[in-house]
Amino acid sequence: MSLHRLTQIVMGVPNVEQTAAYYADFGLDPVTEESGAPAASALFSTVDGGEQLRIVHTPRRRLVELGVGAEDPDDLDRVAAALGRLGVPVDRAPGRVSAVDPGTEVLVRVEIAPRLDQAPAEATPYNLPGVAARLHERAPGVLREGRVRPRKLGHVVLGSTDQEASQRFFQEGIGFKVSDRVTGLAAFMRCSTDHHNVLVQQAPVAFLHHTSWQVDDVDEIGRGATAMLAADPGRHTWGLGRHHIGSNFFWYLKDPAGTFSEYYSDLDCIVDDALWKPGDFEGAKSLWAWGPPPPPSFLEPEDLAALMTGAHGGGE
Repeated sequence: MSLHRLTQIVMGVPNVEQTAAYYADFGLDPVTEESGAPAASALFSTVDGGEQLRIVHTPRRRLVELGVGAEDPDDLDRVAAALGRLGVPVDRAPGRVSAVDPGTEVLVRVEIAPRLDQAPAEATPYNLPGVAARLHERAPGVLREGRVRPRKLGHVVLGSTDQEASQRFFQEGIGFKVSDRVTGLAAFMRCSTDHHNVLVQQAPVAFLHHTSWQVDDVDEIGRGATAMLAADPGRHTWGLGRHHIGSNFFWYLKDPAGTFSEYYSDLDCIVDDALWKPGDFEGAKSLWAWGPPPPPSFLEPEDLAALMTGAHGGGE
């Protein structure tokens, strides 16, 4: 696959300082920038992905930009030509191609970037019926100390006012592959070997539903969420659970701007496209295999009406 990962997102919020403090608590590493950086902004890195989150000021919360890594200029030529066939205006510059998806209102930037090189996480020995892999010692997960640090940005979930058009934009224009679908509602799409890097769902207004950040295993999900909730129980949204589509463990929290953020681990991996058959799913149960049911505020964020009318809060 010539596309290979998400590089960076630019998240717009009305309350930069408070939202930045949340993501520092979440485990992202603040990056000190040189002079010339955008005013009222904050930059964060992950352990393996580098500088993957920039937070900037916007009147309402939204995803401003989405970066996608490509291997060489031929990939950029292909993307520019494909977007042109869809009638999408393209901005071409050295090392990148940019275009706006009208349905999600996100500027997608395909750029030449190195592939992600992740050091393997330490294998956790599990004692199973008939298989004692860990003898005379406590489970490593209960002995860990220090803050949880996400390894990389995994995916974003976007509301689109025209889901079918947005799916064409990402699939036919940018070059994402469809992994699974929720009939009439959403498409899970990938630009890497991860099951999905972008999920586009039908919505009454364009908005950012959540961002998702990979950690080593389910113990790190639990440790991360426990620390976040110890600081502010009101951050809790949904978890712990395991998704059906994608198979990953999850726990969702909510940042001060109203966007959900997810710790995840053990996501399905698709290396050979010929060996994966996209499924068509129906109903909310397709969202999770076990765990508590999603709260209504997850399926329909509480500020959705305000986003639709252009009302917003926050500010600094």
